[in-house]
Amino acid sequence: MIPLPTRSSAPTTTEAGAWADVLVRRRLLHAAVLAANGQWLVQHEPDGPVHVLAGPADIVELAATIQHRIRSTRAGTR
Repeated sequence: MIPLPTRSSAPTTTEAGAWADVLVRRRLLHAAVLAANGQWLVQHEPDGPVHVLAGPADIVELAATIQHRIRSTRAGTR
C-alpha cells in the first residue's frame, strides 16, 4: 500500500469548499453546506440525516474516504 502524503498545513475553507462542490456535483453527496460557525452540514441522501462536521479538515477527510472507497471498489472489478 502506498502511504498518503503528509500535509504541511491544515486545509482551508476554500479547499474544503472545492472538495464539497466536487462531491455534490459528482453525486457522491446530496448536499454539503458551510454553516456560519465554520462547521459543515453534510447529507448523503435526500431523505437521510444531516451530519455535522467540525471544519475543513473533516470535509477533506470525507473526500479522501470516498475516493478510497471508489478506488478500492474499482480495483476489485478489474
